[in-house]
Parts: sequence; structure tokens; C-alpha cells
Amino acid sequence: MSLEGLSSEERGRYARHLMLPELGVEGQEHLKKASVLCVGAGGLGSSLLLYLAAAGVGRLGIVDGDLVEVSNLQRQVIHGTASIGSSKARSAANRIADLNPLCQVEVHEYMLDSHNALDLIGSYDLVCDGSDNFPTRFLVNDACVLKGRPLIYGSVQRFDGQVSVFNRNPDSPNYRDLLPEPPPAGAVPSCSEAGVMGVMPGLIGLLQATEAIKLITGIGECLDGRLLVVDALRMRFRELTLRPDPSRPPIEHLIDYRQLCRPEAPAMNSISVIDLKALLDSGAEDVVLVDVRNPPEADVATIPGGKLIPLAQIEDGGAIDQIRGLAADQRLFVHCKMGGRSARAVELLAQQGIIATNVTGGIDAWSQQVDPSVPRY
Repeated sequence: MSLEGLSSEERGRYARHLMLPELGVEGQEHLKKASVLCVGAGGLGSSLLLYLAAAGVGRLGIVDGDLVEVSNLQRQVIHGTASIGSSKARSAANRIADLNPLCQVEVHEYMLDSHNALDLIGSYDLVCDGSDNFPTRFLVNDACVLKGRPLIYGSVQRFDGQVSVFNRNPDSPNYRDLLPEPPPAGAVPSCSEAGVMGVMPGLIGLLQATEAIKLITGIGECLDGRLLVVDALRMRFRELTLRPDPSRPPIEHLIDYRQLCRPEAPAMNSISVIDLKALLDSGAEDVVLVDVRNPPEADVATIPGGKLIPLAQIEDGGAIDQIRGLAADQRLFVHCKMGGRSARAVELLAQQGIIATNVTGGIDAWSQQVDPSVPRY
């Protein structure tokens, strides 16, 4: 094939691609004509976006409504210190413009939801999921199924990761074949709760970018029907077969994914961090504050006066007697990072006849509304 579709600058920039017989000029032209939407400009999106841009994908969409925080920089390498406080989507677009100005970048500075997902996803050839939560993963999957778009899936936690290709064609599995229903709220800790090795999102994002390039150019064998599982601590890669579940209900429309993944919690006593601060400052002697986070989180940040009793010790019953003793003739308040695990703890304690109050927003709200010197993570 001639090089008429590539400019002189493009021939020089992508020379190492053009030398590959499997990819060559035709593959590079496919990349130039392709459009890819990346959902999230965080850890997965960082390496994913950088390498898709470097490879010469002609049009990249970035959808993310978050701002860059200092705790992001441990793994979200597309951003820099100067970008703290700015839009993640805009920060990523600026980095891509410096890396490859030939790549057209479209910035969507909002969160994907059931109202905008179909139109946005329908305007790109394929989608890469760089999200970090179950509601968005189910939303992206269902919208891709409805719009007939291939989905490159990736996820990370701690030292582990997963990659697959969903919805390549009507007979391919999708995310609901891997996870038919979301896990119970709080059953799977987020990266902000469990931690993540900084290189893991980069590694998984690179694998996603590899699959995207292969799909666009039609080379190799993609992970359609296969789930790649990465264990970085042991540096082991396993492959699991994934098939469509014939009994799975068809996806016919988008739903309320927040409600799907986080059913309405039972009513419970709660207190804001502002009111908690006032109570602590009042010198009340009948107040007990229990922190149900994990010890490594407490090493990062604490609310003064809190007693660390991890949620797992409440769930297995090991700390019930200890808490019962703390709560005797005292007002018991429970906090975690953002309020989810503490709500679970309050519910479990109520089952044991122990009355407790949930601190809404947890230590993250405390850092934002009460004491900015407490690090956010």
C-alpha cells in the first residue's frame, strides 16, 4: 500500500510501526482513522491514553469529572504536581498534546451517567474502561452492548489486575458474564481503602492499550472470551475462559447503576463531621469514637481521639465484647474513610444490641470540612 494516507511527519513519527509487517502502513492508517473513548483519566487511563496517543490513534475521547489530587500522583503518571486541583480530563489532554499533537483529543469534563452514556459511547469506535467502581463498570458495559461497541476492560486492586475484551461481536461475553450482579456494598474495598501498588494500573492500562491497538488494526488474537489475571507479587499471569451465560437476562436499557450497586441503606443514626467536631470540642466525657479502617490507613491519617478497631474484627465477632465495654454508659460514634464501612459497622453492632452513630463522610469529610492538615488519600 502507498504512503499517501500518511504525511511525512507521520511516517517519521510512526516509523517503528511501519517496519512491522503485521501492522505496516495499512495498520497505521487504521489507527489514524480510529476513535477511542477512555472512561477515566486516572491510573488505568494514564498509561492507556499515553500509549494510544503515541501509537497514532486519530481521535481520543477522555471522560472524567474528577480533579487531580496529590494522592493520585503515586500511580496516575499522566498528571504532574502542577496539575493538582485541575481537571483530570484537561490535564490528560494537555499531556497528550505535548506527546503527540497529531492526535485529536476531545475532553468531556463530567462523569459518565445513564443520561449521557449512550450518546457519548455511540460516537466512538471502541471504549476502554479505566473506571474504579462497580456502578460505572456496569454502566459502560451495558451502554457498549446497546450501542454495539467493543469494550476493553481492566481493573486493579492491591497487587492484582484483570484484563479482557468484551462485546467484540454479538456472540462475545460481556462484563455481566464475568460479574452477573454487583457484590454487596462494602464487600469489595476500593483502591482508596485497600491500596494499590503504583505500577499496577500502568501495567494493566498498557495491556488494555495493546488490546485496543490489536482490535483497531485487526492483528493478533485479542482477549475476547478470555480473562487475563495478573498477580504482580508472584509475577504470574493466568488465563481463564469466559463464555456468555445463556440464562443471563438481555440488556435492553440503562438503569440507575448507583442504586443497583449501592442499595438504599437501612435508616441509622448519623452525625456530620462538623457536629462531631463541636461535640469533641465541648469536652463531653461520654463520647467514644471508633475508627473501623485498616491499620495502614490509620498510619496515613487519623481523627484525634479515635480508637482503631478494624471492621473485620467486628464482622468476625472478635471485637464485639471490647466495643460493648467501650459503649457502656457512653455515646458511641463510628467512622471510616468515607462512611460506607462505618455504616456497615453500625448495622452489625445494632444486631448485637449496641447503639452507635455513623459519622457521615468519614475522615475524608473531616479533612475537607474540619481540618485540612489531615491528609486525604
